[in-house]
Amino acid sequence: MFSKIQIERTVYSSDEHKLICDSVDKFIQKEATPHYAEWEAAKAVPHAFWEKVGEQGFLCMDVPEAYGGAGMDFSFSTMIQERFRYAGVDFGIGVHSDIVAPYIVKYGSEFQKQRFLPKMVSGEWVGCIGMTEPDAGSDLKALKTTAKDMGDYYLVNGSKTFITNGYVSDFVICACRTNKGTPDEGITLLLIESSFEGYTKGKPFEKIGSRAQDTCELFFEDVKVPKSHLLGGERKGFHIMMEELARERLGIAIEAVASATSALDTTIQYVSERKAFKKRIADFQNTQFKLADLAADLQVHQSFVDACITLHASGKLTPIQASIAKLKATEMCGKMTDECVQLHGGYGYMWEYGIARNYAASRVTRIYGGANEIMKMIIARGLLKE
Repeated sequence: MFSKIQIERTVYSSDEHKLICDSVDKFIQKEATPHYAEWEAAKAVPHAFWEKVGEQGFLCMDVPEAYGGAGMDFSFSTMIQERFRYAGVDFGIGVHSDIVAPYIVKYGSEFQKQRFLPKMVSGEWVGCIGMTEPDAGSDLKALKTTAKDMGDYYLVNGSKTFITNGYVSDFVICACRTNKGTPDEGITLLLIESSFEGYTKGKPFEKIGSRAQDTCELFFEDVKVPKSHLLGGERKGFHIMMEELARERLGIAIEAVASATSALDTTIQYVSERKAFKKRIADFQNTQFKLADLAADLQVHQSFVDACITLHASGKLTPIQASIAKLKATEMCGKMTDECVQLHGGYGYMWEYGIARNYAASRVTRIYGGANEIMKMIIARGLLKE
């Protein structure tokens, strides 16, 4: 079920967890892995695959049953996210299920929940979130996209960039600046459907990793957004994003540990089979010491991330704890994948080897969801706060 490197994990210890995990692994092997090279070439996973994932019940698992979800514990959703990342299948499931859906569950109106959530659960609609702009990266207060109140609707103008799922998405939670230049100026979240006139998408970017996980720019030119699509109230956007970023950052930490686990498992298998100087690479003391260090680092970080999963499930995870998890797990993952590439030798640099894909894909975890430098600022402020 899980890596032989790890001790038994209490977060996924139930029979139901094990049954679903086995189903996810079989699904990935049958429906994703054989087609992944094609998806990388296309720079996007086809919409039909999202619908297949939805048919299996693997999307938005903690969405309430009233809106089509399974109403299950948060840990089921994180487990599915882990299994896809462990298998090296990147297609933005974490953004869809663990960022966008919770925004709507927590802050959406009844109309919004009924309109968006069932379609997200089924995979009919794919969601994304638009925060980052060309001139405003981690600094959310600097965003320039505007939404002008026109009475019955908002008129949205601006752009977003580096948007995961942007190209295949059917709607975006878009952070906009409302009442610009007035005392009531603030950041507001709007649900903008892809069918709205004036909303267009750029082509998926060429990235060094996670090539099948589409990432693109979004453009808004006089887009009319009905007032019914206002999420959480005017000027509430910044507060909502700050509240929800803890879950997003925990999700990135979870992905990082899953990537590191996959890298180490792959490398143990490789050095156990590959020979140099008439002996297995695994028989050299240098190899053994490196593997021991990596396994120890992995287990320590896994334990903390698992503790954070438990804390979030009970509503007790703090932004500082999430920032620590994201900072340290992603740094550990970077070290892990680099060492594992080295142990693979020249083959580790070849794209057809999983370790090369892993190395490229995991690098971004130290950037998105708030660069790790921002995580350090958050942690430091918490330490120095009186």
